[in-house]
Amino acid sequence: MTRIDKKFATLRASGKKAFVSYIMAGDPDVAGSLAVMKGLPAAGVDIIELGMPFTDPMADGPTIQRAGQRALEGGMTLDKTLAMVTEFRKTDDATPIVLMGYYNPIYARGVDRFLDQAKAAGIDGLIVVDLPPEEDAELCIPAQAAGLNFIRLATPTTDNKRLPKVLQNTSGFVYYVSITGITGAATPQATDVAPEVARIKSQTDLPVIVGFGITPPEAAEAMASIADGCVVGSAIVKDIADGKPVAEVLARVASLAAGAHRG
Repeated sequence: MTRIDKKFATLRASGKKAFVSYIMAGDPDVAGSLAVMKGLPAAGVDIIELGMPFTDPMADGPTIQRAGQRALEGGMTLDKTLAMVTEFRKTDDATPIVLMGYYNPIYARGVDRFLDQAKAAGIDGLIVVDLPPEEDAELCIPAQAAGLNFIRLATPTTDNKRLPKVLQNTSGFVYYVSITGITGAATPQATDVAPEVARIKSQTDLPVIVGFGITPPEAAEAMASIADGCVVGSAIVKDIADGKPVAEVLARVASLAAGAHRG
């Protein structure tokens, strides 16, 4: 049972929905992103998604693309990303951490080596958006054998024929992409998303978390109310990009978390 599995069990027992937050490792710099990361659990974050900077982030909108570029220009690497997690784990051994990114840096390192290092650092799960289910042997199955959850994305275009394939080796939770497009590109409506979440939940016992385009606390509450929780990324990353102090960034996170937990 991973930290992710334990977290959802605890949330279910208390009747709460999950709030998942995304930040980019190394943005605006290592110290700054680590300071935000360390403050997330106290702000109400249940699961942390930590972005791995990559040069060609096909699923990310401009806000997160720019965050990745700033991180890379500042010298952020996969080693430094894992070192951030190791440092975080010195004071927090409970909050689940999911690495989110693309396969190229993992492939370049070597899957076995990467998985050993990720597990040793304290990573609990992976979201690798450019590896379809047909390539599960590449990373998904080895990751789960190493004790890491492999979280798959379902989208508005994942029809009933495709959905079982998407779900077959997924673990931890299902990430439902609430819009057609990139992160931060549009504002989803809970009334539109609810039937899709119900459709997914009819085919899996895994929690379903909704992400993409969620900005105000009211939207977090609305999305959490029709799912098992929600993910917010671009809104938090934008505050970091705007140079807001860590305390102000975390205050925004706390308001979003409170909205999700009301859901």
